[in-house]
Amino acid sequence: MRLYIALLHYPVYNKNDERIASAITTVDLHDLARLSRTYGVKRFFIITPLTDQQRLAERVKSHWTEGYGAVYNPDRKFALEIACVSGSLEETIREIEDAERERPLLIATDASNQNVRSLDYKEAKQMIRSDRVLMILFGTAWGLDRAVIQEADYLLDPIIGPTPYNHLSVRTAAAIILDRLAGQHDTMPSSFEHC
Repeated sequence: MRLYIALLHYPVYNKNDERIASAITTVDLHDLARLSRTYGVKRFFIITPLTDQQRLAERVKSHWTEGYGAVYNPDRKFALEIACVSGSLEETIREIEDAERERPLLIATDASNQNVRSLDYKEAKQMIRSDRVLMILFGTAWGLDRAVIQEADYLLDPIIGPTPYNHLSVRTAAAIILDRLAGQHDTMPSSFEHC
């Protein structure tokens, strides 16, 4: 599986539909690194052009991969070793191209239900299993800038619950999406045994 994910902090929107660079949330780094390692993602990219935010992400990673945290919690070290800080989506694409010798297909995510050229989960799962190089793009704040969505090769169907409320955290959305796309549901038992 040649799957990558990226958490974009720019360009994203704020609640007023203005393009911004959002602040890094350290819990996102921990949880998305652990999620990525669990589901076999090759690299988890944290994308921000802000140098102070890049330093913050590098400091968190360094603490858990080289510092006291690496000894204190080897599982966290193992997860955060696949985290990479990048200044832009373009830089990230180039890094993947250098490693894989091909450009990744970009799959954007968006919570709205107005996706014109959407990709359903069954098709996306087949793409992952076909050994294509893929990168799933997750947005912070109020979601990915429309320019990023337009640049993407595909737009994944949104996660729709049974209520009109639709404002999941990026960590929750990423967990649902990766489980749908890379989870091993076909190997799970059909029923649970009683205790």
